[in-house]
Amino acid sequence: MFKSLLTDEGGAQVVEYALIIAIISIVLVIALQPATIAASIDTVLTRVADCLAGNGCA
Repeated sequence: MFKSLLTDEGGAQVVEYALIIAIISIVLVIALQPATIAASIDTVLTRVADCLAGNGCA
């Protein structure tokens, strides 16, 4: 019974595709993080500059 489970390769392709999708997802999250952080910093700096210029603080 256990030998047949160990030698059965029917679900191997599904596992491989899942691993590929997981790796691509991790790479995308890591690659897009700096853009998100840069946008957040830019927003903060813009708000500070507007506040210092007297344009109103939000």
